[in-house]
Amino acid sequence: MIDARDAAGRDTAGRDTAERDVTGRNGTGRNGAGRGLAERDRAAVAAQLGREPRGVRRVASRCPCGNPVVIETAPRLPDGTPFPTLFYLTCPKAASAIGTLEGGGAMREMQERLAADPELKAAYTAAHDDYLRRRGEAAREDGVEPLPPGTQSAGGMPERVKCLHALVAHELAVPGANPFGREALDALPDWWRSGPCVETDVEADAEADAEADQDREEEGER
Repeated sequence: MIDARDAAGRDTAGRDTAERDVTGRNGTGRNGAGRGLAERDRAAVAAQLGREPRGVRRVASRCPCGNPVVIETAPRLPDGTPFPTLFYLTCPKAASAIGTLEGGGAMREMQERLAADPELKAAYTAAHDDYLRRRGEAAREDGVEPLPPGTQSAGGMPERVKCLHALVAHELAVPGANPFGREALDALPDWWRSGPCVETDVEADAEADAEADQDREEEGER
């Protein structure tokens, strides 16, 4: 179970969407949080997706291994194409674990409870509103035209449970925002335990440089 708290045990659910890891800790500054990606993160996301990322604003959440797990994407791609998915899950290990959960019937059970529980429905509607608000703010910050009224949020919100990947991505980026994202996240195994989902050339180059520096230091001590 992943708890949305920082290292000091403080609840992070009320914080704004700074970069976080999957434990909910605020990670702003580790990749120069803000618009765009650092080179290491760009390379990692490209390896995760199998293509160059487009319209990325920032890393919204990280795995404990250090790689991005969720990115925040601009509401419109560079060519102006609308892109409703503000928070995009990139880690293939996390995606596979979520797919297994979906295949086990989790969404059907969630949908049934959504229809029967007014409090859960209200929380899910609030998650939908939060998503739309944040996407609108992103459009204004980027100076692009907001998506038209009535454009979907993500994951089937607010009436259906259609994609746990999108709901988990929302919860990882904004801990405490999405009730079904939280449930799914708590049900997932620790996908990062077996190691990073991708290794980038940037990391390999850094390790090689570090080893070369160490060799030079040892040679100088002889």
